[in-house]
Order: sequence, then C-alpha cells, then structure tokens
Amino acid sequence: MPTKTTQMREEVLEIPAAVERLLSQGEPAIAVAAARAREFDPRFLISVARGSSDHACTFLKYASELILRRPMASVGPSVSSIYGVDLIAPDALCISISQSGQSPDIVRMTESLRAGGALTVAITNNYTSRLAIAADTTLPIHAGPELSVAATKTFVTSLVAGLWLIAEIKRDDALIAAIRALPEHLLAATRCDWSAAADAIDGTSLFTLGRGPSWAISNEAALKFKETCMIHAESYSSAEVLHGPVSIVGQSFPVIAFAAGDAAEESVAQTSDALARKGARVFTLANGATEAIGLPQIRTGHWLTDPVAAITSFYAMVESVAVRRGINPDVPRHLNKVTETL
Repeated sequence: MPTKTTQMREEVLEIPAAVERLLSQGEPAIAVAAARAREFDPRFLISVARGSSDHACTFLKYASELILRRPMASVGPSVSSIYGVDLIAPDALCISISQSGQSPDIVRMTESLRAGGALTVAITNNYTSRLAIAADTTLPIHAGPELSVAATKTFVTSLVAGLWLIAEIKRDDALIAAIRALPEHLLAATRCDWSAAADAIDGTSLFTLGRGPSWAISNEAALKFKETCMIHAESYSSAEVLHGPVSIVGQSFPVIAFAAGDAAEESVAQTSDALARKGARVFTLANGATEAIGLPQIRTGHWLTDPVAAITSFYAMVESVAVRRGINPDVPRHLNKVTETL
C-alpha cells in the first residue's frame, strides 16, 4: 500500500494547471486545424483511438453530432494494421488521439485515412511522435509528463483540445467561453468530496451510467475502476441498463450515474431513482433525482464542459478507492504506460 501521495493523485491535482497550459499555449494549433477543417467542410468525422483515448473520442462524437451536426464514427485500427484494408474517406475529418502518439496501429490507420482523402488531426502529448508526423495537423495537449500508468490529465486535456477544436470550427462563442473558464471550475472539481460513494464500493462489481456526452465519461470511469482498483465495473447508457443488465442488481449494489446540465439529465435522474428503488446504492450527478444520493459536483456554465469537471472529481475519488484496497494505482497489474498494439 502506498505510504505517500501517489503519482496519480498528484497528476489529478495538476489537471487545472494542465488545462490552463493548453489554453495559453494551444491556440495557434487549434486555429490552424479549425481553419483547415472549415475549408475542408467534412461530411462526417472518423476517430482512431484505443482505451481512454477512445472514450475521449466517444465524447467528441456527441460534440460533433450535437454541435456540428456531422455524424462521427470510430474505426477499428486493425482494419488497416491487421487486415491491410485502406479506407476510402475523401469527405472525412479524422481525429486520432494517443497520449504517446507511438502505437503502430493508430499511426497506420491515420496514415491510411490520410492517403484515402481524409483530413487528419492528431491529438497527442508528444508533438514529435509518429502520430504527429503521420497527420495533416497536430494538436499538442500540453499536459506535461504523465508518469502514472493510469491516464488522467492527458484524458482531460485530450477532451478539452478536441472540444475546443469543434467549438472553433463552429465558431460557438458560448462554448469557447466555457472552455476558457474551465481551469477555475476544474480546481473546484478536484475538491469535491465523493467519499460517500467510495465507502459504498465493496470491491465486487458495480455499474457506471451516463447518457449522451456523459456516457463517454461513464465509460472512462468503468475502465479506471478496472485498471486502478481491480474492481469489475461495467458502463451502460441510462437508456439501456434497465433492458437487461438490471437483473444483476442486488441490495446495496453500487452505481455511479454521471450527468450534465443537458437534455439527458432528467432521463439519468429517472434511471438513478429506478435503480435505487430496486435496492441499489446509487450515487448520481443528475439534479432532480429524489431517491438516489446526490454527489457534490461543479457545473461549468455549459452542458458540454460539465462532463470534464465530473471526470476530474471522479479521478480523485477512484484513486482513494485504490489506496484503500492496498493497490498502488501508479503501477496497475499487467499494464504499461504505453501499449503499442499492431
């Protein structure tokens, strides 16, 4: 069991400063990428990523579809790296996310899509990486070194960089203003006390829930329970969990439901309460829930930046769960910081 502050916790506490650094240093790259995207005028978007980076892409999928009104789909990197198929994508904007920028399959798929006519954008913490070289343009996330195996500040800065790009493509002044105000909100988010939820996690199994952009955050939360706490966690849309997965919910079964101040919030609140009535121990960010337990949260003034604050608060909580279980979240079992898949 760690006897001092973990690297993961230090990096979670660095999230506000990392986002501030991105906002102060990243604007030229964002401006170039947004201008090229507006000129290119894609009919649809494609994402290339794995792990936490793929969860960031799921978030950006909702942002693209709700803000740009352009559909966005994830493509499997193995299509190119394993099966040797090059997609024809002359009308696509491709967003590839990798904190290291080194995984061969992500690089190969990006190269393939670029050759197939897509405009390719790399979001990475290494602006000299193979991915950065492969793409038409690169958005460095300016997160600084991330030493803990579990991605936290690189996930958040990838979210912000991609969302900022979409906001600039649309020239959405309200969203841009909310993004620029994020550091202060994220500082407050690191201080939210989710110990009640941590106390309810018994180490067996749990659900995380969300809908829309918050479902992407739920996916990331479930992954972090697995990799840092060795707890089996499954993420579901609040619209799907009652269709079958609810069968395994027993008395005091832990559930964490993510929500933002958007059109899906009422739905998440209703599902949170429905699961609570079935005996689950439900902790929710959805305002309006009456039977589930509300978690402290930071609302950011825009429904698309609310989830960024939510995952920041979650990271602080999940690190504490790992430490309680005698696990060092900096070095999860069987994992390395950079996973290079073919």
